[in-house]
Amino acid sequence: MTSPEDALAFSGFEKCASSREYFWHLASDREDQWDRFPDAQSWEWIPGGKCKGMNPLNPEDLVRTLVEDGGWYLVGDSVTENHFFSLSCILYPYVFATPDYTLRGDFDRAWPQNLYLKPSSPLLSTLSLPEGFDIASTPLVTFRRIDLLFSKDELISIYKSSQPEQLNTSLFSDEGLWTLPVAEYLNEFLAPLPKGNYATMVVSTAGHWTTHVFSEIEPPGMEGILSLFEVAMGRWAEEVQSALWADARINGLRLRSKRKERRAVVRAYLPGHNDCHNLRHPWDEIPSTEMYPWNWAEIPEFNAVFEKLLLSRNKFPNIHYLGIERPARLRPDAHATGDCLHIMTGAGVLEGWSHYIWRYVTREIPER
Repeated sequence: MTSPEDALAFSGFEKCASSREYFWHLASDREDQWDRFPDAQSWEWIPGGKCKGMNPLNPEDLVRTLVEDGGWYLVGDSVTENHFFSLSCILYPYVFATPDYTLRGDFDRAWPQNLYLKPSSPLLSTLSLPEGFDIASTPLVTFRRIDLLFSKDELISIYKSSQPEQLNTSLFSDEGLWTLPVAEYLNEFLAPLPKGNYATMVVSTAGHWTTHVFSEIEPPGMEGILSLFEVAMGRWAEEVQSALWADARINGLRLRSKRKERRAVVRAYLPGHNDCHNLRHPWDEIPSTEMYPWNWAEIPEFNAVFEKLLLSRNKFPNIHYLGIERPARLRPDAHATGDCLHIMTGAGVLEGWSHYIWRYVTREIPER
């Protein structure tokens, strides 16, 4: 390792389309951690079980899926932003990203980030563009920073209705959050062409459901937070499913519409690893650890809420739970340089998420 750019070659990438914190995402921004390369980039997630023999992750085929079958709308916090950046590397050079963060020094984490098909892409002549698809304005992938899946006002309302005996309804500390009302981002996801061509909303949340954020909740601590999370995610699933049913009815009335049913997939959240930057190899098993910072010890409980909720295929047929956190939990060596939660691009973890989600929405859902 002699320069930050070497991380690209070790990862098998030519470049990455996104310009947002470029070398931080590649975990090559600190020379004192270069000894992790190329070992950290030498692993690939190869699923077993019913997914054994899964086709390799092919960038050209993934682009074709995102154009012809519909794009991905990524909803979540900065770990989901990790996923977006990784996709920008997987899909390069067929896509370009907006905003261009090299043009100005300031930025807002609320800005939507997008991947668009390059007009010069050699794939363009081989693609069947949906009617109304506009290369200049129809994204293949969009990331929206939505930490809690609800706006603060929505969560306060849910809290008041579920705990009417509680007098304190302020709930939140002054800690920074980026979030939107559910209806606002659903409208973006369900927007018709040319503005939207999304088929899959990929959702993940839990990292900001902490005592630092919900400092005024009653009962205090994780008990109150998990209780609110369970009620809120039930409301979220009902609102999203209702919107997906309405969208299916509308598209069914459009005689020329060839759109398949849209869906949401909830990716399990993951805790970080204690002392990760002193660990240089993957684990064979996830060890039991007594002490975790933040809310990491409770992350399995947050995931269990979604898993249990979405077991009802009759009630939520278009919302799916993907418990694909285990590969990340076995990779303490695969974190960004500044903390032990965010994941480096190119280590196989984020790329594994894209690989499995792609298979799930193109193979496993249709086979049902």
